[in-house]
Amino acid sequence: QIQLTESGGGSVHPGDSLRLLCVGSGPTFSRTNMGWFRQAPGKDREFVAAIYFNSFRTYYADSVKGRFTISRDNAKNTVYLQMDSLRPEDTAVYYCAAGGWIAAASYSNWGQGTQVTVSS
Repeated sequence: QIQLTESGGGSVHPGDSLRLLCVGSGPTFSRTNMGWFRQAPGKDREFVAAIYFNSFRTYYADSVKGRFTISRDNAKNTVYLQMDSLRPEDTAVYYCAAGGWIAAASYSNWGQGTQVTVSS
Protein backbone atom coordinates (compact mmCIF):
# COMPACT_ATOMS: atom_id res chain seq x y z
CA GLN A 1 0.00 0.00 0.00
CA ILE A 2 1.38 3.39 -1.01
CA GLN A 3 0.03 6.59 0.51
CA LEU A 4 0.13 9.54 -1.85
CA THR A 5 0.06 13.27 -1.15
CA GLU A 6 -0.28 15.85 -3.93
CA SER A 7 0.68 19.51 -3.77
CA GLY A 8 1.43 22.40 -6.09
CA GLY A 9 -2.03 23.29 -7.31
CA GLY A 10 -3.31 26.83 -7.47
CA SER A 11 -5.03 29.53 -9.51
CA VAL A 12 -3.23 30.81 -12.60
CA HIS A 13 -3.89 32.68 -15.83
CA PRO A 14 -4.04 31.08 -19.29
CA GLY A 15 -0.54 30.50 -20.61
CA ASP A 16 0.99 30.19 -17.16
CA SER A 17 2.79 27.14 -15.74
CA LEU A 18 2.41 25.03 -12.62
CA ARG A 19 4.31 22.05 -11.27
CA LEU A 20 2.42 19.44 -9.32
CA LEU A 21 4.16 17.11 -6.90
CA CYS A 22 3.07 13.77 -5.54
CA VAL A 23 5.02 12.25 -2.67
CA GLY A 24 4.57 8.56 -1.96
CA SER A 25 5.26 6.59 1.17
CA GLY A 26 6.66 3.10 1.44
CA PRO A 27 9.56 1.10 0.01
CA THR A 28 7.75 -0.03 -3.14
CA PHE A 29 7.42 3.43 -4.72
CA SER A 30 10.53 2.96 -6.88
CA ARG A 31 9.06 -0.25 -8.33
CA THR A 32 5.63 1.20 -9.07
CA ASN A 33 4.25 2.85 -12.20
CA MET A 34 2.64 6.20 -11.47
CA GLY A 35 -0.02 8.27 -13.15
CA TRP A 36 -1.81 11.61 -13.04
CA PHE A 37 -5.53 11.99 -13.58
CA ARG A 38 -7.90 14.93 -13.38
CA GLN A 39 -11.57 15.51 -12.78
CA ALA A 40 -13.44 18.66 -13.73
CA PRO A 41 -16.83 19.53 -12.17
CA GLY A 42 -19.58 17.41 -13.68
CA LYS A 43 -17.16 15.27 -15.66
CA ASP A 44 -15.63 11.84 -15.30
CA ARG A 45 -12.09 11.39 -14.05
CA GLU A 46 -9.74 11.35 -17.05
CA PHE A 47 -6.22 10.13 -17.66
CA VAL A 48 -3.53 12.80 -18.01
CA ALA A 49 -0.11 11.12 -17.96
CA ALA A 50 1.74 8.03 -16.75
CA ILE A 51 5.34 7.01 -16.17
CA TYR A 52 7.03 3.64 -15.77
CA PHE A 53 8.64 2.81 -12.43
CA ASN A 54 12.11 3.32 -14.01
CA SER A 55 11.11 6.37 -16.14
CA PHE A 56 11.85 4.40 -19.33
CA ARG A 57 8.42 5.11 -20.74
CA THR A 58 5.87 7.88 -20.45
CA TYR A 59 2.43 8.29 -21.97
CA TYR A 60 0.17 11.34 -22.32
CA ALA A 61 -3.40 12.12 -23.14
CA ASP A 62 -3.71 13.88 -26.50
CA SER A 63 -5.18 16.92 -24.78
CA VAL A 64 -1.96 17.61 -22.83
CA LYS A 65 0.71 16.21 -25.16
CA GLY A 66 3.41 18.79 -25.80
CA ARG A 67 2.32 20.95 -22.85
CA PHE A 68 2.61 18.65 -19.82
CA THR A 69 5.62 16.60 -18.73
CA ILE A 70 5.59 13.78 -16.20
CA SER A 71 8.79 12.82 -14.39
CA ARG A 72 9.87 11.17 -11.19
CA ASP A 73 12.67 11.08 -8.65
CA ASN A 74 12.68 7.71 -6.94
CA ALA A 75 15.28 8.85 -4.44
CA LYS A 76 12.68 11.34 -3.18
CA ASN A 77 9.64 9.10 -3.69
CA THR A 78 8.19 11.89 -5.80
CA VAL A 79 6.47 12.14 -9.16
CA TYR A 80 6.01 15.49 -10.88
CA LEU A 81 3.66 16.95 -13.44
CA GLN A 82 5.04 20.04 -15.13
CA MET A 83 2.15 21.88 -16.76
CA ASP A 84 2.96 24.60 -19.27
CA SER A 85 0.75 26.73 -21.53
CA LEU A 86 -2.19 26.12 -19.26
CA ARG A 87 -5.69 26.58 -20.66
CA PRO A 88 -9.05 27.16 -18.96
CA GLU A 89 -10.06 23.62 -19.94
CA ASP A 90 -7.22 22.29 -17.77
CA THR A 91 -9.17 23.41 -14.71
CA ALA A 92 -9.79 20.35 -12.54
CA VAL A 93 -8.81 18.50 -9.41
CA TYR A 94 -5.62 16.62 -10.21
CA TYR A 95 -4.93 13.24 -8.64
CA CYS A 96 -1.85 11.09 -8.62
CA ALA A 97 -2.20 7.33 -8.55
CA ALA A 98 0.05 4.32 -8.09
CA GLY A 99 0.23 0.84 -9.52
CA GLY A 100 -1.43 1.03 -12.93
CA TRP A 101 -0.93 2.44 -16.39
CA ILE A 102 -3.59 4.28 -18.44
CA ALA A 103 -6.96 3.04 -17.21
CA ALA A 104 -8.09 4.49 -13.89
CA ALA A 105 -9.37 1.05 -12.87
CA SER A 106 -5.82 -0.30 -13.10
CA TYR A 107 -4.63 1.87 -10.21
CA SER A 108 -4.81 0.69 -6.63
CA ASN A 109 -3.79 3.79 -4.69
CA TRP A 110 -4.91 7.40 -5.04
CA GLY A 111 -4.03 10.71 -3.49
CA GLN A 112 -6.53 13.22 -2.18
CA GLY A 113 -6.17 15.60 -5.12
CA THR A 114 -5.01 19.17 -5.65
CA GLN A 115 -7.08 21.90 -7.32
CA VAL A 116 -5.84 23.63 -10.47
CA THR A 117 -7.82 26.62 -11.72
CA VAL A 118 -6.96 28.39 -14.96
CA SER A 119 -8.90 31.58 -15.64
CA SER A 120 -8.38 35.10 -16.87
